Amino acid sequence: MQFKPILLAAVLSHLAPALAAPPVIVGYYPTSRHTVLKDLDLSGYTHINVAFALPDEKANLAFEGDEVMPEIVPRLQEKGTKVLVSVGGWTGSAFFSNITTEGMRETFANNVIELMKKHNLDGIDFDWEYPGQAGSPCNFFDEQNDTKNFLAFLQMMRSKVNELGPDKLITLAVLTRPFAGPGGEDVSKFAEVVDFANLMQYDMNGAWGNETGPNAPLNFEPGKATQRSFATAIEEWTTAGWPADKLTSGLAFYGRSVTTEVDMLAQDPVTQYANFSKQVPKGDDLDELERETCPPNSAVSVNGTEEAWSGAWRYASLRGQGVLTAPTTPSPPWVRTFDSITMTPWLFNPETKTYITYDDPESLDAKVKFALSKGLAGTMAWEIAGDFNGELLAAVRGALGV
Repeated sequence: MQFKPILLAAVLSHLAPALAAPPVIVGYYPTSRHTVLKDLDLSGYTHINVAFALPDEKANLAFEGDEVMPEIVPRLQEKGTKVLVSVGGWTGSAFFSNITTEGMRETFANNVIELMKKHNLDGIDFDWEYPGQAGSPCNFFDEQNDTKNFLAFLQMMRSKVNELGPDKLITLAVLTRPFAGPGGEDVSKFAEVVDFANLMQYDMNGAWGNETGPNAPLNFEPGKATQRSFATAIEEWTTAGWPADKLTSGLAFYGRSVTTEVDMLAQDPVTQYANFSKQVPKGDDLDELERETCPPNSAVSVNGTEEAWSGAWRYASLRGQGVLTAPTTPSPPWVRTFDSITMTPWLFNPETKTYITYDDPESLDAKVKFALSKGLAGTMAWEIAGDFNGELLAAVRGALGV
C-alpha cells in the first residue's frame, strides 16, 4: 500500500509526539543511604546513579557500594531502570586533574571499564568537581589543561565503553557554567562522546556567601545574592554548544539553613535576603558535626580540627520531623513564603532566626516545565533519599507528563 506524500506527512506529524523519546529521570543513590533506599520502589526513575567511586592518585577506584551492588543492580534492572556508578563527587575529585593526563588516562579508563564489567553496569557517570578549578581545597587542578585532558579521556572512554555494547552510557554531572579554562567556551566535542550531562543547578547560595538566598533559584533577583540560576545554567551550556536534548535539569531534594542577624519576616518588604551569622546551625536529624579532611597525597594536607554542621535539611526531614505538616504547610513557629521571582519556597523561624532555603513540589513543577520548554532531555535529582513518600518524584513526573 502506498501513501500519497501529503497523507504520509500528516500521519507522521500525528505520530511525532508518540515517537518522541521518553524523558530521562535520573536519581542519585548514595550508598550511605542504602538501608533506607533498598526497599523502596524506584521504578519511577529511568536511571539510577550509585554514588560514589573514588579515584586515588594512581587511578585506582575505591567504590563505596561494592557490597550492596549485587542487591541493587538486578532489582533495578528487572524494572527497566538503568544502573550507573558515579565516579568522583565533592570528596572524590582530588586527583581527576592528574589521572586524565596522557600518561595516566588509559589506566583510569581501564579501571572504570573493570568496574562496569564487575557490576554489569548500564553506564558510568563522571562527577569531576571541577575541571579547571579547585572545587574542594583538596583538589589538584590545572586551569590551562584540565578541559582538553578531560575531553581526551572521555574520547578514550567512549571507544572502550562501545566495546562493552552499543547501549552502554557515559554521562557527566556538571556545574552551572561550562568548564573553566581553554576549551570551556565550546563544549560541542564533549557532547559527541557523552550521552547526556546532568546540570547541578543547586548550591548557588549557602553559608559560604555574604547574604542569604535560594539554594536553587529558577531565576535570580538582580542585585541579590548569587547572580546565577537554573535558567542561566541552561543558557550558558547551550550557548557553549551542548545540545539541549543531551542535558538534564538538576533538582535539589534538600535545602540549606543559616542563622540570620535579623527577623526576616519584619523586613519591609519581606524578602529572603539578609545578613547571617557564619555559625551554621544544625540541620536535620541526619546532620553531623564534621571536620574538613583531605585524602592522602592530595593537593593540600587539610586535617581540620574545627567541627561544623552542614546546616542541610532534606525535604524528607522537613516533612518527617514536622517542620512541614504538608508540602506547603509549615508547623508554627515556622513561616513559609514563596518567592515569585526565584520560584522557590523558604522557611523562617522568628524564635531562632533560622532561615531554610529548599525545594518542594511547587518549585520543582516550575523548574521541570521550564526545562521542558527549553528542550531538555529530562531531570536529575540529588538525591533520592531526600524525597518524602514520593512527593517530589510525583511532582517531577507530573510536570514531565509521565
